[in-house]
Amino acid sequence: MNEERIMIAETCERLFAAHLDAEVFRTAEAGRFPHGLWDAITENGLDRILVPEAQGGSGLGWEDAHVVLLAAGRHAAPVPLAEAIAAGGLLGQLPDGIVTLGTSGADPEMVRVPWGRDAGHMLVSDADDGLRCVSLDGAAITRDRNIGRDPRDGVVVEGLVTGNMGVDQVHAAGALVRSCQMAGAVSAVLDLCVTYTNERVQFGRPIGRFQAIQQQLAVMAGEAAAAGVAARAACRMVDAGGNIIAAAATAKIRTGEAAGKAANIAHQVHGAIGFTDEYRLHHLTRRLWAWRSEFGAESNWAGLLGRLVAARGADKLWPDLTDG
Repeated sequence: MNEERIMIAETCERLFAAHLDAEVFRTAEAGRFPHGLWDAITENGLDRILVPEAQGGSGLGWEDAHVVLLAAGRHAAPVPLAEAIAAGGLLGQLPDGIVTLGTSGADPEMVRVPWGRDAGHMLVSDADDGLRCVSLDGAAITRDRNIGRDPRDGVVVEGLVTGNMGVDQVHAAGALVRSCQMAGAVSAVLDLCVTYTNERVQFGRPIGRFQAIQQQLAVMAGEAAAAGVAARAACRMVDAGGNIIAAAATAKIRTGEAAGKAANIAHQVHGAIGFTDEYRLHHLTRRLWAWRSEFGAESNWAGLLGRLVAARGADKLWPDLTDG
């Protein structure tokens, strides 16, 4: 990590540590938007990290955004930062206010929108016009939330029909930012498990000294490392001009697998305390379970990646594997 990215990481850690506590999570999950946290994010320009400087952004790349998204995932930040970063990367600019992403579903007139109730605009892939940044002023919004208790609203905008667009740029960018968030959250879950197993004493010694626990933690450490590498490699691929759909596919598959394994092991290691509302683990694992399915689960992306590889032909398989 270069010096600039180290500074970005340190800024993010200080910001989230200062503005996230149990009360912020409680009120956010009850439906109240954490404006203090969001204001700090926008004041530091984190939501516009991919927007060119000429358009009021930082003019940085996906690898830099990866640092921000890792931190957001580590802290399970209950704000649409990932969505705003993805929108800025696709549009090259952002309107004032909160911008989120919209994805199509079974109902062609209803768009599934993270934080739709709080956002001023959403970016969607329109069946006729490509990317569209749509104002949510006057939109009909059906409130809902995911298993992480973050808003996932149904939005109907008059005249907007998305249809079933399948995998498009918005879908791929959403998958890529979720992959980075999952990599960060898996890392945080590992840290919690290591701390807990060193402090929890059973039969006269910390449970982290038992071989069975050590084996579980070793598996989780491997998953955390693999998730981090997959997410960063995908961001680097996009920065180098690679296909964002292929990059998102590889990242979402690997980080999704890691998320599932890490969450399961973490709750096995922690036992009952991992499910208590006062303990931080569930803020991370609930979001891991939600993020794993959002913007396509591993099985969806694995099928797509297989079709992409097959379409390129057998002679391209080895170069694609070795050259990225």
